[in-house]
Amino acid sequence: MIDNIEYNTERSKLIIPEYGRHIQKMVDYATSIEDEAERNKVAKAIIAVMGNLNPHLRDVPDFQHKLWDQLFIISNFKLDVESPFPKPSKELLEERPEPLEYPQNFPKYRFYGNNIKRMIDVALEWEDGELKEALIMTICNHMKKCFLNWNKDTVEDDVIFNHLYELSNGGLDLRSSEIVLSESGSLMKNRKRQGQQSNKNSNRNKGRNTNRKRY
Repeated sequence: MIDNIEYNTERSKLIIPEYGRHIQKMVDYATSIEDEAERNKVAKAIIAVMGNLNPHLRDVPDFQHKLWDQLFIISNFKLDVESPFPKPSKELLEERPEPLEYPQNFPKYRFYGNNIKRMIDVALEWEDGELKEALIMTICNHMKKCFLNWNKDTVEDDVIFNHLYELSNGGLDLRSSEIVLSESGSLMKNRKRQGQQSNKNSNRNKGRNTNRKRY
């Protein structure tokens, strides 16, 4: 009996490990069947077993299509059966995907994030008035907070106004204004308060988990 033990290092590599060794062996067996009718019958039986392994996906659109694609992939595209869906291409599966571009509108100041640039674009479209001024103040204070989170403990308002001017392509110019933004200390205090609150919640959850019975 010891001589018949299989070690994982001696077994063939699982193409889709999530389905396990038994599904892999069933697909290999189906591939080796010479009779076409019997091979199609076994392939449909394997699809049924694969579907039973994922009952929560039965209502997902194209679920059967995915199962048939995975069946061909597990067989390394060697299984020759009649499929209700087009057979996937091995070349397409092995094709390298296109690199994703970083979704940054203004990569020079990435620490502000994309939302700040979107807010600036919205402010540029609004008519002059108290509402627009309030929005610009909110944008500047948020930019200051983002700057403090990024690298510094303090930052001059003039730096924020210069960045706002640059990000808005000159559309929003507060460089010569007497506007005063929120103090750096208050912005940092809010950040520390949020961090302390999250730590309290974490410690509270740890205490609950400690007292919970484990079986």
